Amino acid sequence: MGSISIWHWLIVLLVVVMIFGTKKLRNIGSDLGGAVRGFKDGMKGANEPEAETPAAPPAQVTTAKRADSSNTVDVEAKTKS
Repeated sequence: MGSISIWHWLIVLLVVVMIFGTKKLRNIGSDLGGAVRGFKDGMKGANEPEAETPAAPPAQVTTAKRADSSNTVDVEAKTKS
């Protein structure tokens, strides 16, 4: 009598679903999951020493000169009338 059986849990679950509805329960679950994930990320960041992110190497700029200008195409844009 003092223990809670599976039938008690099923009845409690049915009552909760009837009161709140499945959509609200789904939103609560995703919010709770996001909060737990944020807490885990925060705890992971607290244990690790802060490391600087390596800077990106400077971009290399190259200038290429065209040896042959015969590859250029001259085009005029015309509108339909």
